[in-house]
Amino acid sequence: MTGKYDALLFLSFGGPEGMDDVMPFLANVLRGKNVPEARMKEVAHHYELFGGVSPINAQNRRLIAALESELKEHGIDLPVYFGNRNWHPMLADTLKEMAQAGVKKALCFVTSAYASYSGCRQYLEDIEKASKESQTAIEIDKLPVFFNHPLFVEANVDCIAKALKSQPDNPEKIQIAFTAHSIPMSMSSGCAYKDQLETTCKMTIEGLEKKGLKPAGWSLVYQSRSGPPSQPWLEPDICDHLSSLAENGCKSVLVHPIGFVSDHMEIIYDLDTEASAKAKELGMNFVRSLSSGNSELFKRLMGKLVVDQIELVNKDPALVYKCPADCCNYTPVRPV
Repeated sequence: MTGKYDALLFLSFGGPEGMDDVMPFLANVLRGKNVPEARMKEVAHHYELFGGVSPINAQNRRLIAALESELKEHGIDLPVYFGNRNWHPMLADTLKEMAQAGVKKALCFVTSAYASYSGCRQYLEDIEKASKESQTAIEIDKLPVFFNHPLFVEANVDCIAKALKSQPDNPEKIQIAFTAHSIPMSMSSGCAYKDQLETTCKMTIEGLEKKGLKPAGWSLVYQSRSGPPSQPWLEPDICDHLSSLAENGCKSVLVHPIGFVSDHMEIIYDLDTEASAKAKELGMNFVRSLSSGNSELFKRLMGKLVVDQIELVNKDPALVYKCPADCCNYTPVRPV
């Protein structure tokens, strides 16, 4: 069962895989964005602490292998191609490879569960730009965001439950801090990002409670902002939130990166390094649960999204999912 499709494109953000990659990678990420040079150097130092290697590409390759296995279980014989927005394998190169293999129509899985300019519309723009650059004309249907998909929620529940059960504290004494990448308020106002995150958090808490795991409380907080101080971004920041928890007598916190599907640099530095150090300074027990892509349930989620879309298009091609024309509207602030 492949329906009208010749291939599946697995599209992600990308990350450096050595020190020589770091600055060119960051130049790609920040091109045309109003990000201070000091912030760029600060982020470069984060990568330096880990030998210039982001875990994201290796984790995505594992997800691709899991997806290929899941598709076979469903009798779907589609080749899976890997492309990135900001680093190798670059999307334009992947599209060339697909075209040379005779691909005319492909489904696209993007490693972002939520609607926002950065997490959804920009990927559509990337596909259009890469198609022009590679001089290819592959018809690509992006799969919908999956923030409220039962399997995505279950994957988050699975990762948190494992982390809670590994702790000596009773779950009822632990506060859960759900984290997501902060975005400018001007971007947030044009999309459903915050609302969708809150929905996923609530559904995840309900899933935990069904397992008999009821935390002392929970909050949605943000991390990894990169804009100038004068530009309002979504708050509170995770480290500020930890200080507030400590002031209110909290002794134990579990941080779960619900806005991410892979444990990449924003996780291993901003949470495992920076937030962890802040909690230690505050005298709090700190544990970070794995992101949803580490759960076996995420493999099933990816397969289900593909199967459902193929079945839908087989029934009626007009039912193919398309992002609304006005969704995730945002005009990035360009450097003056």
